Amino acid sequence: MPLPTKRPHVARGVSQLSFDGVEQLTQIVEAMHANIAAARLPFSRGKDGRGTSGRTRGLTGFVYGSIRLGTAGARALVDRLLGLPAPPQPDASEWQAVLNGVLGDHLAASGNPLAIPLQLRPRGEARGKLLVLIHGLCMSDNKWARGGHDHGEALARELGFTPVYVLYNSGRHVSENGRELAERLDELLGSWPAPVGELAILAHSMGGLVARSACHNAAEAGHAWLTRLGKLIFLGTPHHGAPFERGGSWFDQLLGVSPYSAPLARLGMLRSAGITDLRHGNLRDEDWQGRDRFERVGDARVPTPLPDGVACYALAGTRDALVPVASALGRNKQPGRTLAFPESHCWLGHGMGHLDLLDRPEVYAQLRAILAPEGCA
Repeated sequence: MPLPTKRPHVARGVSQLSFDGVEQLTQIVEAMHANIAAARLPFSRGKDGRGTSGRTRGLTGFVYGSIRLGTAGARALVDRLLGLPAPPQPDASEWQAVLNGVLGDHLAASGNPLAIPLQLRPRGEARGKLLVLIHGLCMSDNKWARGGHDHGEALARELGFTPVYVLYNSGRHVSENGRELAERLDELLGSWPAPVGELAILAHSMGGLVARSACHNAAEAGHAWLTRLGKLIFLGTPHHGAPFERGGSWFDQLLGVSPYSAPLARLGMLRSAGITDLRHGNLRDEDWQGRDRFERVGDARVPTPLPDGVACYALAGTRDALVPVASALGRNKQPGRTLAFPESHCWLGHGMGHLDLLDRPEVYAQLRAILAPEGCA
C-alpha cells in the first residue's frame, strides 16, 4: 500500500520519526568516532565496558553539537508547519501496522500520531455470541482476511457469532496491551446492546500472549467479562518465546564485543518492547520491569497458568519457522512452566507455516468444531 502522505497526521508522524532517526544515527556515528579517536585496541573496553562515553570533544564535538541543534530547529519548524491535530483513531494500513510492531513503543512514548491506539471493532449485527479476534506482531485486524477467507466472518456466518476485531500497537509491552484490552473488554460487555450468552477469544501469534495477559489482568481486577469467557483458542502463539528474538539478542551481544562496533548495537536496541517480550513470552509487568530488556539473561518470567474455568485450545503448524511446536503447545523443559492444555485440545497442522493458520480449510474445520454448540459440530 503506498504511503498516504496527503493525510496531515501521517505526514506529521513520518516527519517526527525521520528526525528521531537522524538523531539516533548522529549518536551512533559520534560514538564510533569517539571510540576510534581514543585509539583503543579493537577488543579493549573502557571502565564502563563499552568503550568511551560516546561523545567527542573540541571541534569534532562542536560539529556533532551543531548537527543536533540544526536537527532540533528543523524538527520544530516542520512540526509547526504540520502541527494539525491527528485523528484519535487512524486507520492502520499494512505499513503502519508493521511500523508499530517494530517501533511502536517509541511511537507511543514520543506521542507520534502514527502510534495505533487499541480499539475494539465489532462487525455485523450485535448478537449475544461474541468472538474476539486478536492479531499478531506487525499485523492489523485486516490481516485476518487471507486468501479470500476470514475466520471471524466465516464463524459469524455459520455459527452466529458477532466478530469483534482487536486492533493494537504490537510494539508496546504485551502486559500493557493486555491490561488495556482487559479494561476495554469490560467496558464492551457492560455496554453491549444484547445479553451476552457466549464469549470466546481467537488469537494468532503474539495475540495469544496479549489474550493471556488480559485474562491475568482481568482476574486481578475482578472484571466480569472473564467469568463469561468460555473458550480461548491460540493459533501459533509463542507461549514460551520465539527463536528469532533470541537470535537478535545474540547479535546484539556480538556487536558489543568491540568498542568500534558497539555503537551499532544501538540499531538492534531500536526494536520494540513487544518484540523483546517474544524472547521468552513475557506476559506480566514483573517479567520485564526493573530489567534491561536487551541484556541476555535466562527466562525470568513469573509462571502464569492458563485462566481458570476457561477451555483453552492450542493449534500449531509443523512448518512454522517463527514459533516452534513446543512453544505453540505450551510445552516447556521446566514442568512448572508447561501450560495445562489437555492433549485433546492440542492440534497440529502438518506442513503448515505461521500464516497458513489464518486461512487453511483444515484449521477452520477445527475452529468450527471447537466453537459449534454441542452435537452440532
